[in-house]
Amino acid sequence: MSDTTVTANIHATEDAMKNLPVAVIGAGPIGLSAAVNLLEQGLTPIVFEQGDSVGAAVRQWAHIRLFSPWQYNIDPAARRLLEPSGWVEPRQTALPYGRELVESYLEPLAATPAIKEALHFRSTVTAVTRLGMDKTRTKDRDTTPFLVRVSSHEGTTDHLVRAVIDASGTWSQPNPLGQAGLPAPGEDTAGAFITTALPDVVGAERERFAGRTVMVVGAGHSAANTLINLGQVAKNEPGTRILWAVRGSGSARRLYGGGVLDGLPARGQLGSRLRTLVNDGVIELVTNLTVTNLDPTDSGLAVIASTPEGPRTIDVDVLVPATGFRPNLDMLRELRLELDPAVEAPRALGPLIDPEFHSCGTVPAHGAGVLAHPERDFYLVGMKSYGRAPTFLLATGYEQVRSVTAAIAGDSEAASRLQLELPETGVCSTDLGGSCDTPAATPSSNTSETAGASCGTGAPGADAGGCCSAPQLVTIGFPTGTVHGRSGAPTTDRTPGGRPG
Repeated sequence: MSDTTVTANIHATEDAMKNLPVAVIGAGPIGLSAAVNLLEQGLTPIVFEQGDSVGAAVRQWAHIRLFSPWQYNIDPAARRLLEPSGWVEPRQTALPYGRELVESYLEPLAATPAIKEALHFRSTVTAVTRLGMDKTRTKDRDTTPFLVRVSSHEGTTDHLVRAVIDASGTWSQPNPLGQAGLPAPGEDTAGAFITTALPDVVGAERERFAGRTVMVVGAGHSAANTLINLGQVAKNEPGTRILWAVRGSGSARRLYGGGVLDGLPARGQLGSRLRTLVNDGVIELVTNLTVTNLDPTDSGLAVIASTPEGPRTIDVDVLVPATGFRPNLDMLRELRLELDPAVEAPRALGPLIDPEFHSCGTVPAHGAGVLAHPERDFYLVGMKSYGRAPTFLLATGYEQVRSVTAAIAGDSEAASRLQLELPETGVCSTDLGGSCDTPAATPSSNTSETAGASCGTGAPGADAGGCCSAPQLVTIGFPTGTVHGRSGAPTTDRTPGGRPG
């Protein structure tokens, strides 16, 4: 039976809304964090997960080791829920693999009675709207329940909820390989030669790469991990050829990150190891390459590209698209969203994370005030809140949902009191090694302008590709009119309720 038939008599009043649950879309680390924080606020979560289990996306890169240690990967609210159950917290300084993140954290969290009761697997959210009104209707909108349409093995069901937190991520929406944000001609027929963004090169999929010609397209952490793993395969499997194709302009030095200056050592080591593999000739680096056509042949895949030197055709056996991701916004079509036109993040967050202008890991802690939309009590959180921008850290998402859930509960003071402890990135680059989740402020800072300050050319270590200092605790209020990187940034903050303040 549809929830609509059960609750059709709900009137558009605040009291009626308070008796409804809060929908959370996605049961990854940030989605589960949202559920836990809702429970702490005395609210009832209902979590819809498209996959068969928690951490469905993480399981697809289970073989990858995170560059952030456990201390940054566990939500404080989740820790408080888990500790009474006898759960043993992993060593804080250890670097977990994706598999360990699922098995040692997400699965125990999902097994707690309160979270287990809220989870709905194999449930795909196909639309979010307001009960009885599309996006053009305004009267009583803020006091009308959300209608969340879900497709599952039981059919299509409509659920009425008081608020919606979309933590569905971007993993299922990889960017295409072609130019200008479009698929390359032939990309739709070349699927047999194209892998996921993070294939298990040295494990389950090793035979697909050993002794083959492999091209990796991209210049972020996904590309780095895959290239380093391919380097291991190449040393043991004669005939393995590795091509690293970097789209767009830029020097190779910019792609290696901050090395030993990186505040997260494991992340800095990615760049250092990658540089060594290129210098030793294990990896062939090709820059300024634009894929213009993909042509499957009897013997493999012809990658046809334009370069500054002219057209080029490269024959490969396997193509790895480490080209980043973009959010799926189709299901939100009937909501009143306000998105940054460049990166498709919430409008106030976009200028803080735009990779074209963002020069160092300086995104301040942010919550409901920055993430709000004209649609009251709807929030994008986690990787999806970053839109097309890369380098999101779990700790940033945990602080997002702590603030957002406080705002939904009506605690504006808790929603605006933001604090986040993260390592300095040490990388003044938007590419490999760069992180957009590092506060750059002194402990006494209480303004977003300071917390969002960029490490300029005069910053320590800037010439070497690194900057800033040691981890610090930053407490800030709502960013109001923070301009970071590009002009024309928004100057109006929003209240936790999601309406202009």
